[in-house]
Amino acid sequence: MISAHAGTVQVSVIDRDGKPAQDAVVVLVHATARNASTNLPMQATVANEKMQFMPAVTVVAKGAKVRFVNNDPWDHHVRGAPTNSVFANTPEAYAAGRNAGGFELRLQGKDEGKPAKFQDVTMSQTGPQTAVALGCFLHGSMRGSVYVSDSPWAAKTNAEGIATFDSVPDGAVQVRVWHADQLVDLPLQAVTVTSAPLQVKSQLQVVPRRRRI
Repeated sequence: MISAHAGTVQVSVIDRDGKPAQDAVVVLVHATARNASTNLPMQATVANEKMQFMPAVTVVAKGAKVRFVNNDPWDHHVRGAPTNSVFANTPEAYAAGRNAGGFELRLQGKDEGKPAKFQDVTMSQTGPQTAVALGCFLHGSMRGSVYVSDSPWAAKTNAEGIATFDSVPDGAVQVRVWHADQLVDLPLQAVTVTSAPLQVKSQLQVVPRRRRI
């Protein structure tokens, strides 16, 4: 049953040094409003540009189709696996990651004046929330993430480390915070949403690595 009342929840995430943490994923897990409709995208695009995944973090609903596009003039061998599985550049680790729901995409480099090569992947991982780590077998420095959420209230933090959710039904909510560099899961925070604006703070145990520009 979904409550007729709703409120605003603002979550502020900082790193270990107290600075705003951008690209942390915040998820609200509502105790009763489990069947609410979602505004999370069912389609998204992740581009390979200058040996980076753009954007670095993508948040989608379960079942979403993510298109991987290679805009670089050289080939990429994109890999993806749930972050709770081991997926290193070895045959054994790759097999384990693939069995856990991982994927690999061989994307040819873009020829000048021609459309970029792409492949689509449907994010149907099991579990209420799944973070998929992205990498490239050919370029070890490439890192990215796709966060797949069952909850309709999921978003990544902005440059100020803030994620804001409007029209959240009142009631008991658990706040989950995930970051690609935070290897140990942060404890859930239990809060109660009312019509009054709610502010929640969370601190990572790490200082995220600086992304190349």
